[in-house]
Amino acid sequence: MQKYLTFALLLPLLSSCGPTLSPFTQQLYEESRFTPEELQQVQFYLSSDIILTRELTGSKAEVVSGEIRMIDGRQVEQVVFRKGTPGVVQFFPGEERLAVAFEGNGEGRYLIFGPNPSVSGRYTLRASDWQRRTGVVTYEGKKWRTGGEAALATLLIDLDKVRQTDVRSRVASGRRVD
Repeated sequence: MQKYLTFALLLPLLSSCGPTLSPFTQQLYEESRFTPEELQQVQFYLSSDIILTRELTGSKAEVVSGEIRMIDGRQVEQVVFRKGTPGVVQFFPGEERLAVAFEGNGEGRYLIFGPNPSVSGRYTLRASDWQRRTGVVTYEGKKWRTGGEAALATLLIDLDKVRQTDVRSRVASGRRVD
């Protein structure tokens, strides 16, 4: 019985040790005045799943990072980015745009995020075209479709880590007359 009581008391303490993730917003970006080099050192995370899908056509299809599935009798390739997947900024494709990579090495393996005024300036997934509930994004140099739920996929950061400041402090001992 005492084991369960100890576990019940430690559980809230242990769960509070994890990172506190907050949305990365345009306001935070402007207030923090990150340099490009600093921003590339920030660990980002996804707020929700993003699923990229493209139909495979022709007799020979090259699958690099996704997996092949049969959907409605068609062969499609999918790349799934799960909620909480860590990512890093690769480069800056334009003003107020971040190219974030969630996979290892590979040409063009990044997604574009930018501030979305309809959700308080949060950095959300950017697509070249949103029609109804489907968006078109470029990944690995190919066009992919993503569902409407990905439109609100937001970049998250651990604010406590970002706002840590290295403070050097000393206490003056005072000085007396000789």
